[in-house]
Amino acid sequence: MHLLAVGLNHETAPIEMREKVAFGSESIQGALSDLTGNAGIAEAAILSTCNRTEIYCGQENPDQKQVLNWLVDHNRLTRGEFDRCLYFHPNEAAVKHAFRVASGLDSMILGEPQILGQMKEAFEKASYAGTTGKILNRLFQHSFRVAKQVRTDTAIGENAVSVAYAGVNLAKRVFTSLAEQTVLLVGAGETIELVARHLRQNAVKAIIVANRSVDKARALAREMGSEAITLGQIPARLHQADIIVTSTASALPILGKGAIEAALKRRKHNPVFILDLAVPRDVEPEVRQLRDVYLYTVDDLKSVVDGNRAMRVQAAEQAENIINLQVVKFMRWKRSLEAVPAIRTLRESLNELGQLELENALKRLERGADPAVVLEQFARDLTNKVAHQPSQVLRQAEIEGNTGLVSAARKLFGL
Repeated sequence: MHLLAVGLNHETAPIEMREKVAFGSESIQGALSDLTGNAGIAEAAILSTCNRTEIYCGQENPDQKQVLNWLVDHNRLTRGEFDRCLYFHPNEAAVKHAFRVASGLDSMILGEPQILGQMKEAFEKASYAGTTGKILNRLFQHSFRVAKQVRTDTAIGENAVSVAYAGVNLAKRVFTSLAEQTVLLVGAGETIELVARHLRQNAVKAIIVANRSVDKARALAREMGSEAITLGQIPARLHQADIIVTSTASALPILGKGAIEAALKRRKHNPVFILDLAVPRDVEPEVRQLRDVYLYTVDDLKSVVDGNRAMRVQAAEQAENIINLQVVKFMRWKRSLEAVPAIRTLRESLNELGQLELENALKRLERGADPAVVLEQFARDLTNKVAHQPSQVLRQAEIEGNTGLVSAARKLFGL
């Protein structure tokens, strides 16, 4: 079985490209079934976040084009459109990449912990869809253990930051104090929860949570002591928001230029800070053209988070050493699987020989032969038959001067 990781991320593709291949939570199971319907793709898992889309595959034969063609066809893309954005990691490189992603070493914010939860969710979805097997099960479980070891044995998680943390810090550059601002949170997922916590830590009191499912919005609002509304109520409340943070799984924008323009008029053009953390984007890009609007996407956060990277470089180097060692361990396990068919065949062959000799011995006992003599002959005949083929091969190896095979036989049989 050959491993392959195919994907693009914040380093290789801008948001306009990433949102074209983003998989919504509700579409992943169907996509996985479609992908594994291709001959030769035995296992598959899809990791899709705002910063990356990656496909992990177990293939009978290595074939990068097979996965690429599926990605293009499934998302109705133009062929060649993503050639410069995609990366392909086969076998050992795929293992190392998975370990680095799980450990936060491949994230926009070095060492951020959120990606580990997203990888676990991706694995759960693939397991539920029945598209993982021995290889991917082991790969993801090993990735989770590596990530835990990295966080335990290095300082990669100290002064932890996230996109949510970076976004709130960016808002503090626009507003001298966040405490007096009214915040509208659109969505109720993990990212919005993180934003809400950081806002509370900055003494923000007025928070409105809007979500398609009002029950989820209410659950988060209760936790934060804030107000919950539906998405349909946003236009009537938009003018109240000094800060808007969005992170939904919507395939289409939630906030358009017209709605923001109308809100600005009611606000008498007091500035609005908008942080769009969704991929695909929740806010129409044209909103950036409006005066008194500060619109930022996840890509804009790169300049904010770069300052956090320097303090984590040393820890990341230690983490890389841990990962390299664990990659070796994983590949040893994977290579051991290649011997399984040979071991199984050997055992079956020896069982057949043993069964034949046992039947012969039982027949001699039925004819009244001396049990001691029968057992002695049984042992001798079985030994001769087991040793016959290896002996013939070793004699030929001696004649041909194949000392490597002779040495291997000594090691194999403990001679």
